[in-house]
Amino acid sequence: MWRHVAANAITFLMVGLFLVGGLIIWGKSQYDTSGPLSEAVCVQVESGSNMRRVSQDLAQQGAVSSAAIFRIGADYEEKTSQLKAGSFLVEPGASMQEIVDVITRGGASTCGTEIVYRVGVNRVSVQVRELDPATNTFAELAQFDQGSEETPAAYTQTRDKADVRFRVAVAEGVTSWQVVNALSGMDIMEGAVDGVPPEGSLAPDSYEVRKGDDRAALIARMQAAQETLLAAAWEARAEDLPVDTPEELLILASIIEKETGVAEERRQVASVFVNRLNQGMRLQTDPTVIYGITKGEGVLGRGLRRSELRGETPYNTYVIPGLPPTPIANPGRASLMAAAQPDETPYIFFVADGTGGHAFAVTLDEHNRNVAAWRRIEAEQGAAAAGNASTGGNN
Repeated sequence: MWRHVAANAITFLMVGLFLVGGLIIWGKSQYDTSGPLSEAVCVQVESGSNMRRVSQDLAQQGAVSSAAIFRIGADYEEKTSQLKAGSFLVEPGASMQEIVDVITRGGASTCGTEIVYRVGVNRVSVQVRELDPATNTFAELAQFDQGSEETPAAYTQTRDKADVRFRVAVAEGVTSWQVVNALSGMDIMEGAVDGVPPEGSLAPDSYEVRKGDDRAALIARMQAAQETLLAAAWEARAEDLPVDTPEELLILASIIEKETGVAEERRQVASVFVNRLNQGMRLQTDPTVIYGITKGEGVLGRGLRRSELRGETPYNTYVIPGLPPTPIANPGRASLMAAAQPDETPYIFFVADGTGGHAFAVTLDEHNRNVAAWRRIEAEQGAAAAGNASTGGNN
């Protein structure tokens, strides 16, 4: 009898082990295979939350088929204690394993709300926007100029949330003074910047920051990035360029940046300045004259006077030969590469063509015709603007 009981016990044990093994295999397959999401969702993990609460939220959003398997898998991978607060984008079809990796990896939030400080040539704006995970596009919640008398409630409310992302977007062509001035007005940052960095030494780009970050540390990041970009452009430069040092390449790139309105024209614009330098011609470019007046501290806000075009200053390229002594703005990567690898053209003149781009010319006669055409466009635009002003802008 005891043999019979023992045999039955062994049988039950083997069946039990088989069932447990099958259950483990099934659970692992559920954990590893693609999930049920058909559209991306944004999962918010509050500070102080736990894996149980997050798993239940994921199940409610249809991101996981089983909250229990999700928690067991996270425990098995020893990631339960690594849960990070923030807002995280979960892609369609993401497996439980992939979701666990997303919410425990750390780093900046990948969805939800972000505040972008845009440092432009003419203004510094602040934008509050929220990512729609289904369409992967941003919906604007508020936008205003930095320093405005009234700050939207959407900004102050969003700024103090734990999972909001902050970004500083520096446009190509801004000056170092403009960057420092803009950072000084950002209420999420701390610390002071010791003076204005050398012109051209800051890389225009979008920088992820955190509330309480040090302003000087961000400037250092921008400088390190620009050093890398300049070194790469210098390494890739064409032969026989009329520049002898990386610093001269940076100066040339800054002029190209300020003269280029259409991105596709950068290398053509660069070719004009390179051709002029090679032929010993003066560069004759307005942005250098303007920089000599403003020193990069804001915009001129008016046209250049004839006396300013004739006055001999280190930055008046209508008078001085060659390049000015320093960059006149912070050029981006595209302008650095345009300076290093300009198009091969015969052009030595260009003028605005009314579309935002330029009309290029080889001879002075051709250039004069292009200038006359531009003057006509200017006159027509001025007349249209005057007409709109007199009628309140109505047709």
